Amino acid sequence: MKERITEQSIRLFEKKGFTETSIQDIVDSLGVTKGTFYYYFSSKEELLMDIHISYINDLNAQQELILGDTTKNCKEKLYDIVYMLIKNIELDGPSARVFFREMRNLSEEHLSEIIPKRDRFRLNLQGLLDEGKDKGEFTQNLKSDIVAFGILGIANWSYQWFNPSGKTSDQEVTNIFVDMILQGIELR
Repeated sequence: MKERITEQSIRLFEKKGFTETSIQDIVDSLGVTKGTFYYYFSSKEELLMDIHISYINDLNAQQELILGDTTKNCKEKLYDIVYMLIKNIELDGPSARVFFREMRNLSEEHLSEIIPKRDRFRLNLQGLLDEGKDKGEFTQNLKSDIVAFGILGIANWSYQWFNPSGKTSDQEVTNIFVDMILQGIELR
């Protein structure tokens, strides 16, 4: 039941927004009582936090697998990370929209748990860029901190416009993004 509440809440938060969705809306859409909701979550914000933790933990775990692949160079890992972020829109788009759009509705206490996890993803990406510089795959004057923010801005904003069933596939979007990124940082 906890998974059903979470999945339905993601759909409602995506459609109506967090503040416009009441606990009553959630339980009515599932045909359960508020008692059922409160058995699993102490508040609507705790539910939102659960959605955020699940989303960012999953992204971090996927990124760790990519970064740990010793058979690939930094350019290939960069491609895989961008592809993972774009593909995630198809696989988990509603959660992505809730994550990016509704973070502002988390308390400072909850944000203090989410922000370090989000920062870890960025810092891992920055570390990959630095490794690519060290290995001669990327230009030496690369400002890896700024480029990491740029890559995340490009990929993460895609949830706003990318349509997985549209005319451009997730791989084509990734190829375009990575080509655009590498043309600016690839060692020539």
